Amino acid sequence: MKHILFMGLIIIFIISACQKTEENQVLSQDELIKKGEYLVIVAGCNDCHSPKQYTAEGPVPDANLLLSGHPQNSKLPYLDPESIGPGKWILMNEHLTAFVGSWGMSFAANLTPDEQTGLGMWNEEHFKNAMRTGKHMGMGRTILPPMPWFNLMHAKDEDLKAIFAYLKSVKPVKNLVPGPIPPDKLAQM
Repeated sequence: MKHILFMGLIIIFIISACQKTEENQVLSQDELIKKGEYLVIVAGCNDCHSPKQYTAEGPVPDANLLLSGHPQNSKLPYLDPESIGPGKWILMNEHLTAFVGSWGMSFAANLTPDEQTGLGMWNEEHFKNAMRTGKHMGMGRTILPPMPWFNLMHAKDEDLKAIFAYLKSVKPVKNLVPGPIPPDKLAQM
């Protein structure tokens, strides 16, 4: 009986040690970037933040412009003012990077590390604060729909750190995304 109890304690100790090792494991920079890449893929960040190319299978992210946001020179289609507003349509452009709804018009941000037009000037705290507060850089203007920051606010710090590390590792793309357009300005377009 003593041997069974002793073996049980050893198994519990080993399991506990393994769990603590996984929780406190420090990732290398390469491992952190790989984890961030995985999280960006499964979270669908390219769905909105990458311009699309049309294929036989439909729209797919343009591999040369991954995470670069709404194309700066993209023409916006005509908007029928009768189709937008509370309880009406939510519309998007052909790249799935510009969105119109009761909040006005929002554009997917450039998430590449370009210094002038992307996240190049952001640090990890800016990114974490933006995801936690729904404010640009954690203190600026409100991040508009369809960005699901209210879901990301529940992400673990380690996951946000990994996502940011990956975003800082991708190819910078110079692409100045326009600012949002408030609802009262849409009728003038």
